[in-house]
Amino acid sequence: MKTLFVGNLAPQTTENDVKELFSEYGTVRKLELPRDVFSGKCKGFAFVDMEGHEARAAMATLDGKTFLGNSLKVRDEKPKTKGRGRR
Repeated sequence: MKTLFVGNLAPQTTENDVKELFSEYGTVRKLELPRDVFSGKCKGFAFVDMEGHEARAAMATLDGKTFLGNSLKVRDEKPKTKGRGRR
């Protein structure tokens, strides 16, 4: 399982738009599309969980592709590491 960060989404983007886009490359296991509390519009990014080889294919094809007027940024989401942070 691999999590992809999808950035530069248009404010009018819906979960169905993103799911439909990524479903061309495999099964979308999980999708998170944060929304603004007041307006209810997309905050401009999403997280998509897919199988590894499907996620790599989607990332290779969709990074830089124009979607709803914006150029997508698709990256491999790296988990935050626990370490010695500043206090």
